[in-house]
Amino acid sequence: MTDKRRPYSSVIVDGLAQTPSRAMLRAVGFGDDDFKKPQIGIASTWSMVTPCNMHINELADHAEAGANAAGAKAVVFNTITVSDGISMGTPGMRYSLVSREVICDSIETVVAGQGFDGVVTIGGCDKNMPACVMAMLRLNRPSVFVYGGTIKPGAERRDIVSVFEAVGQRAAGTIDDAQLIAVEKTAIPGPGSCGGMYTANTMASAIEALGLSLPNSSAQEAVSSDKKEDCERAGAAVMRMIETDLKPSNIVSKKSFENAITVVIALGGSTNAVLHLLAMAQCAGIDITLDDFTTIGQRVPVLADVKPSGKYLMSELIEIGGIQPLMKMLLDRGLLHGDVMTCTGQTMAENLADVQPYPESQDIVHAFENPVKKDSHLRILYGNLAPEGAVAKISGKEGLSFTGTARCFNSEEEALKAILDGQIEKGTVIVIRYEGPKGGPGMREMLSPTSAIMGAGLGKDVALITDGRFSGGSHGFVIGHVTPEAAVGGPIGLLQDGDTITIDAETNALTVDVDQAEMQHRQSTWAMEKETPNRGVLAKYARLVSSASLGAVTDGDQ
Repeated sequence: MTDKRRPYSSVIVDGLAQTPSRAMLRAVGFGDDDFKKPQIGIASTWSMVTPCNMHINELADHAEAGANAAGAKAVVFNTITVSDGISMGTPGMRYSLVSREVICDSIETVVAGQGFDGVVTIGGCDKNMPACVMAMLRLNRPSVFVYGGTIKPGAERRDIVSVFEAVGQRAAGTIDDAQLIAVEKTAIPGPGSCGGMYTANTMASAIEALGLSLPNSSAQEAVSSDKKEDCERAGAAVMRMIETDLKPSNIVSKKSFENAITVVIALGGSTNAVLHLLAMAQCAGIDITLDDFTTIGQRVPVLADVKPSGKYLMSELIEIGGIQPLMKMLLDRGLLHGDVMTCTGQTMAENLADVQPYPESQDIVHAFENPVKKDSHLRILYGNLAPEGAVAKISGKEGLSFTGTARCFNSEEEALKAILDGQIEKGTVIVIRYEGPKGGPGMREMLSPTSAIMGAGLGKDVALITDGRFSGGSHGFVIGHVTPEAAVGGPIGLLQDGDTITIDAETNALTVDVDQAEMQHRQSTWAMEKETPNRGVLAKYARLVSSASLGAVTDGDQ
């Protein structure tokens, strides 16, 4: 009789013909009884490349133990990661978003190739987290995502963004070399993802709201007993999902993605969430568009006063209860769908039923009557500069509109040099182009220039637009994901120094004061101003990748 719990592993290990397979598996630790158990792959993103992932090998061991104790046979395997924080502002950053696709492909390849019946994926840095979920959605086997956890605060509550902004402060002469070195040496105290509501913590929260990680997985420090227990529980949870045939397709839906968007907005999360949620939805075959962020953002306020625009770190949010009480607030307000299924086998409402509210004394998460911002900080802008959309992160602290004079750069490096050399005047709109998915290739994050602007004290006086994207640590008047990108002849590639650009977060418009006839003339004489690779992974990516407005995926509709 066929074991329904082993639809994939049985093909690999059962029967006479598979004797060689069993022989190979005995060498990696399989015993007689293990061939009769469901196999659960533990996808580890461990690497000494970055502090975000340096501890994940230990977490993978805990997930393995949890799965084995529940009656499965767990198999740990690795995939790659790339550190945004280390490669930021360099040519290496071109590989960051590319790595999301490589990681997703690699997890799919191993799980499908080895015939695992279920999967635990463990991610810790910005791109490997959505990559893990994208693979889970493609494979559609019982699976749970585990967040590697946030880093502890550095000295004086410093984090990686403190270092980037210190560079701008040093260039402006407001701190000296000794102060800069002090920040450099004390900002990153150990393992874990960047400590504010940057992309890693944003995506962890979104994935929990999506129903694909266990309650509170997103709100635990990397070095903690809670995180080890989370991994053990995840291994056991996948075994339960195998026994009940609960798969991602039973969990994710239009409603669950709306929940994820809602939580991202309430937390004041990263603009990268837009890109990644679009990509994840494509993998699941669910119709999520840029306009969904606008629709939801009109009714959902920003409630969390967290970095980079606010005051508090993720560790401080964890101390008061994490995101579960916030989700309960949103549910009680009618802003979350409580009837969606989750990886626990219970609905979202059932998971949140016994969650206690935040302590009355806390001021990290505001009440609905006193929001940080009455509607979303994530703005989807359209106009003659962004016919297919652009993504802005407007906290309101910078104002809601900006009109200024274009200063155009064809790379991040050119723009950063101008900022650090003091060549940017107040009232300037810095334009960084040829940094989109195809033009980079790779759609680099612009944390270095945005941090340099803030460090130079120009946050309220200078805006920046790009067909690249931003780190979750970026803040100020910044607009990314401008589509179509410059490399395909988009309007951002037609801009000239001195053009007047208007950014309006109230009307959600991104426009240039140049008439249509002149723009058509510029289009007729436009030529690509940048050479791109013709071999290797970047060239392959540039050929396959979709527009940022579609999630910048390599296996979707182009």
